[in-house]
Amino acid sequence: MKIDAVFEGGGMKFIGLVGAACCLEDKGYDWNYVAGTSSGSIVAALLAAGYKAIELKKILMNIDCTKFLDKNKINIISTINKPINLFKSKGIHSGDPLEEFIGELLAEKGKVKFKDVSENGKSRLKVIASDITQRKMLVLPDDIKNYGINPMELKIAEAIRMSISIPFYFKPVKLYYKGKVSYIVDGGILSKFPIWIFDVYGVPKWPTFGFKLVSKKVSNTAEGKTDFSAFIFDIFDTMIEKNEDIYIRDKDAVRTIFIPTLGVQTTQFNLSKEMKIKLFDSGYKSAEKFLNSWDFQQYIKKYRT
Repeated sequence: MKIDAVFEGGGMKFIGLVGAACCLEDKGYDWNYVAGTSSGSIVAALLAAGYKAIELKKILMNIDCTKFLDKNKINIISTINKPINLFKSKGIHSGDPLEEFIGELLAEKGKVKFKDVSENGKSRLKVIASDITQRKMLVLPDDIKNYGINPMELKIAEAIRMSISIPFYFKPVKLYYKGKVSYIVDGGILSKFPIWIFDVYGVPKWPTFGFKLVSKKVSNTAEGKTDFSAFIFDIFDTMIEKNEDIYIRDKDAVRTIFIPTLGVQTTQFNLSKEMKIKLFDSGYKSAEKFLNSWDFQQYIKKYRT
C-alpha cells in the first residue's frame, strides 16, 4: 500500500525513525510523498531518493557521527562558556560536513536537486525550515521561490542544511534576495511535526503516517548543573524537543507512530553502536505496535467522512 509519511525532527534520535521506516517497508508499504523537519528531513530525503530503510540502518550503524562537527575549528565547551564567541558566529558548528555527506548519498542515487524527486513539477519531498528574519515557516522547495530561486533547481542537501540548523549549535543559512538577508534555521522552531502537510479535502486515497519521537529526558539544569554550557544545551533541547503532544488532535494521534527515544539527547553525536541499535529497535517495535491496531477504513469512517 502507498503511504505518505511525515518525520519529526529530533537530532540524533532520528535513528528511531529509520527503525520505524524499516518496519513499514518490511510490512509492504511504499513511500509516496514524504516530509520532514530537521533530522527527520534527512530520513525523508533519502527515502525519496530511493534508499531503503535497511540501507540507511547500515550507513548509520557504521558511521562516526562526530565527523559532522567542526572539532578542529571550534571546541564546543570552550566556545559555549565564552558567550561572546558563540554570538559572534551565531553557531558552534558550520554544518558543512553534514551537508556534504548528505549530498554524496543523494548523488549516489542520482537525486541531487528537487527536480530529481519530482513528478510533473511537483516534488514528492517537502522539507520544513524557519526564516527567523521574516518570522515565517518555509516549506521547501516551494517557498524558495520567494528568494529568487527556482524550486526545482534547489539542491536537496541545501534544504536539509537549512532544516537542521539548530540555533546556536549550527550556523544559520543566509539567503540573499533584493539586497536583504534572511537567516534560515531549524524547521522545528515553527513546525516540528507537520502532520497536516499532505492532507487533502475529502477522503484520501491512502493514509499519511506520522513518525513522532517521544522523549522523557530530564534537563541538565533540573539535574542541578548551573554552568553556561548546561544552560545552552537545555535551550537546544527545549527548542527541538519541546513536547507537542498536547497539540496533536485525535485524528492525528491515531495515524502517528510514537517512538520512545530512550533518553538520547538531540546533540548526542557520539552515540555508541549499542545505543544506535536500541534506538532503531525502539522505532521498529513502535511501528509494529502501531500497525497491529491501524485500520485505514475505520480512520476514514471516523475522521474523514
